[in-house]
Amino acid sequence: MKEKGFLPKIISKVEKGARISFNEALCLYNEADFFTLGQLANKIRWKKHPEPYVSYVIDRNINYSNVCVCGCKFCAFYRPPNHPEGYVISFEELARKIEETLSLGGTQILLQGGHNPNLNLSFYEDMLRFIKKNFPTIHIHGFSPPEIVFFSQNEGISITETISRLVDAGLGSIPGGGAEILVDEVRKKISPRKCSSSEWLHVMEEAHKLGLRTTATMMFGHLESRAHRIEHLISLRNLQDKTQGFTAFIPWTFQPKNTQIFKKLPELSVEYLRLLAISRIVLDNFDNIQASWVTMGPDVAQTALFFGANDFGSTMIEENVVAAAGISFRMPLKEMKRLIEAAGFIPRQRTMAYEWVE
Repeated sequence: MKEKGFLPKIISKVEKGARISFNEALCLYNEADFFTLGQLANKIRWKKHPEPYVSYVIDRNINYSNVCVCGCKFCAFYRPPNHPEGYVISFEELARKIEETLSLGGTQILLQGGHNPNLNLSFYEDMLRFIKKNFPTIHIHGFSPPEIVFFSQNEGISITETISRLVDAGLGSIPGGGAEILVDEVRKKISPRKCSSSEWLHVMEEAHKLGLRTTATMMFGHLESRAHRIEHLISLRNLQDKTQGFTAFIPWTFQPKNTQIFKKLPELSVEYLRLLAISRIVLDNFDNIQASWVTMGPDVAQTALFFGANDFGSTMIEENVVAAAGISFRMPLKEMKRLIEAAGFIPRQRTMAYEWVE
């Protein structure tokens, strides 16, 4: 891998639009100049999206419960069963949050919570039916793969049946949460009671087979290596080859405050941008890469638009999980549009499926 001239050959391969292997991706990630990575990623972004648009979605993260038995070391949000700060959202509160979202021009909600052993699948079905009955236009982007695995195990039914029942009740798509790093060696250290990498990928494959679109994520900068990150990307790329069901990839940095993983500071902006760029290069079958202003702040997210990102993500009317780790960036829609325009792009609202909202 260290032979003379190997890196220029990889760079030339990327410039020609050819797919690179795991070893080539790792070499490029480790050895390429920061700005070279950015330039390569930016060229791919413009080839996939020649129009000067940067997309965004108006939605709200609604955490229906913070009760969870996983005890993930990176999570500052959860509370164990019977904890005095544990909660399950009431349908009245849920309705209030959705009404406010719609009044602000929102098109969807992101519905996620912990692995609550006191809730069965009928609770989630009732919640979805309540939403669709009272707010038929709202798109429900909900329940990450670990949640679906947990529901399936609790009910003693298959993943496919679990997803089908949720879809019948109103589920519109599945977010990529709970991926962290899709390498079991890492998952056993940071989230030993959460689903395995293969189970996460299985949920997504079954969802795609049933016609659902989903997103994919990566939370990095904790106990993993760069090789683990590339392995994660290759796993996503392989599944996308089979199903074409992912709409976007969203990486973000681990936030250590209030968690059980000792680390003084989160990943630096440069490391975030390197990961973003290598993601755009490796994930050659993903159309959309999302910048993470929630964890990195507006200025770095703006820079990300030149390192492979074409999407600014959500206005995030509400966000609780990252906030529990001490990060509380907020961005009104007006400010998001200003940042996109200041970077030389045209902001355009989209749906979860990346269709324009006029």
